[in-house]
Amino acid sequence: MATIKDVAALAGISYTTVSHVINNTRPVNAETRRKVEAAIAQLDYVPSAVARSLKGQATATIGLLVPNSLNPYFAELARGIEDECERNGYCVILCNSDDDPAKQRKYLRVLLEKRIDGLIVASATEEGGFDDGIAPLRIPLVLVDRELDGVVADRVWVDHEQGGYLATRHLLDLGHRRIACISGPLRTRVAALRVQGYRRAMAEAAIVVPDAWLEESDFTSPGGYQAASRLLESVRPSAIFASNDLLGIGALRAAAERGLRVPQALSVIGFDDIQMSRYVYPALSTVGQSILQLGELAAQLLLQRIESPAPAAPEPRILAPQLLLRESTQAPGPHLAGAPTPSPQG
Repeated sequence: MATIKDVAALAGISYTTVSHVINNTRPVNAETRRKVEAAIAQLDYVPSAVARSLKGQATATIGLLVPNSLNPYFAELARGIEDECERNGYCVILCNSDDDPAKQRKYLRVLLEKRIDGLIVASATEEGGFDDGIAPLRIPLVLVDRELDGVVADRVWVDHEQGGYLATRHLLDLGHRRIACISGPLRTRVAALRVQGYRRAMAEAAIVVPDAWLEESDFTSPGGYQAASRLLESVRPSAIFASNDLLGIGALRAAAERGLRVPQALSVIGFDDIQMSRYVYPALSTVGQSILQLGELAAQLLLQRIESPAPAAPEPRILAPQLLLRESTQAPGPHLAGAPTPSPQG
């Protein structure tokens, strides 16, 4: 790879003059500039953004930490962030942590070594002391859909508890009473809040939720398939609230394998409104907010903080979830509507 000294040697001038041409830090006559530009083109020289940042204190680069880039939610979120940054002349370095705190800490060090101008964290994990690595940072920071203990930062998130409530309330309004819930890992605030909304709606309807009605899984389609399979073999609900769309898609597969037509024999509703939820069959009813817009909003907050770094109170943005009704929910049939509600031990 060519260096600035290679460019200087080919152009027959000092490397400090080459630096002035590249960085526009001093007037250079037209003939000298032409020689430098010709040498750069011939050598395919790419200036080091990190080296330039040592002088300019900016790289026009932000970091993005996500727990699982294969999850369509985080892929769509990253796209919204990238689109907004690109419109404003910034690049995004995406790091996938696989929900591994050690990997998160390693990537955080790498991003800081790259001298990023700001950081967006969209990790779901609550473990491993990751908060301790974030708290001392002196760069602008935005948290998406989570909180970090002791970390003061701008935050963007969907009202998870209200979303869980809306999804369950929809099923109750249709006439369902045997409503099971497939949650994500309950050690995470996101999963716990969505279940809390489910329980609030069920309590309002005076329905006791037996332990067997709640299956905990990870936020994946295989996890939803396995959890729904257990529910359909045991408690046989008339409806399932899956606390993300991937879980709901897994539940659709479990129902199909058992010959249960959705929504005639089983209603399923998800959470997040990933694009895939609109194209599975039947199209999945869900609650959520535009994920692309969520990403754009997170990027806007970060870029505003980068451009105006003066101390200011952190800005929280809570987005209200919306109920998006499609083909996977309907009123229960007579044979389901009259099914008895089991005791808390059932």
